[in-house]
Amino acid sequence: MTVLTGRRRIGKTTLIKHAYEKSRMIYFFVARKSETLLCQELSDTIRDVLDEDLGNFTSMARLFASIMQIAKRRHFTLVFDEFQNFKYVNESFFSDMQNIWDSNKNAAHINLIVCGSLYSMMTKIFDDRKEPLYGRATSRMRLRAFPLATLQEIMRDNNPSYTPDDLLAFYMITGGVAKYVEQLHILGAFTKENIINAVLSYGSYFIDEGKELLSDEFGKDYGNYFSILSAIAGGFNERGEIKSYTGIEAGGYLDKLEKTYDLIYRYRPYLASENSRNVRYGIKDNFLNFWFRFIYKYRSAVEIGNLDYLREKVNKDYSTFSGSILERFFRQKYRETGLYNIVTNYWEKDGRNEIDLVAVNEVEKEIVIGEVKRNPKRIDLHGLEEKAAKIVSKRKGWNIDYVALSLEDME
Repeated sequence: MTVLTGRRRIGKTTLIKHAYEKSRMIYFFVARKSETLLCQELSDTIRDVLDEDLGNFTSMARLFASIMQIAKRRHFTLVFDEFQNFKYVNESFFSDMQNIWDSNKNAAHINLIVCGSLYSMMTKIFDDRKEPLYGRATSRMRLRAFPLATLQEIMRDNNPSYTPDDLLAFYMITGGVAKYVEQLHILGAFTKENIINAVLSYGSYFIDEGKELLSDEFGKDYGNYFSILSAIAGGFNERGEIKSYTGIEAGGYLDKLEKTYDLIYRYRPYLASENSRNVRYGIKDNFLNFWFRFIYKYRSAVEIGNLDYLREKVNKDYSTFSGSILERFFRQKYRETGLYNIVTNYWEKDGRNEIDLVAVNEVEKEIVIGEVKRNPKRIDLHGLEEKAAKIVSKRKGWNIDYVALSLEDME
């Protein structure tokens, strides 16, 4: 039993289908519909793939038990995609499945893959000791976005003369998410101008993506969640700022966005204690960060079809917004080197002495302190040293390297 997780659009289904395209595979998407209908669909698929007629079922547990009996005499792969949706179909299926699996797995020749997008729910199903499927997974995989090196390779393949700004726009929109990369590839959009025009055009895949991705997850409270995410994307990163901007007591929502939905992260400045209240929030996903910053914020213009206005707003704010994305790019770049156990940023009370990049190797006692600007002429390393005085005072004897990072350093 392999458990595969990852955000929607990351490519889980495509990866599975590609990996088993030459094998006998039963692929089944668990939709939120009646159990009887799901049983019928799965029975039909088994008939088509294995040429086994199991008859009619109204219980998914009984159907799964029959599948396990087939597996005692035949080898095949069974994929349950969006496995967590069984919770909405018949929550008792998880405990029934555990009993059936435990009773038959040693004699069966089945390669069972359960796949899910909602990371927190999949984690609860398989990691919570109180849950029936706890400890049943043979292996676990979490599919992540393409790393920066892969994005650069894709850019080189499609636009050999790309500029740093082209790469930054590609990173800003896709964040390495396979589906978004695919959409831009279909449109041949590999320059900054073409990428922005492709995203903000009539019939664009991206216009409704944020709403389609999240509305069902949030349910009736989606308006509050969207307002909070919009505030964070707009630079209101502290709890008090979010409350002032939205008028919402955001504590409970922020907790769920972080722990249940895995959409935001909280971060503290380097050297702050775990109990420090000096906390900020950020949206993990690059595309959702962009979507809430512009498409959701100016949704009135979107709804009346005035995408020219939206493009104007993006182009007007692009320099400032992409500057924060450039900081994110370099923090990710330093994480992906594998040389540092901490990569974050730094600020002091009231936002004084902000530092864009702090990369720390605690074993070697090395720190990289960086200032990130689109234009290298605006970087002041002497001023950066002054900002870092408190860090240096608490890390005496450590090797500290000050770096200037701009668009020119993206390669």
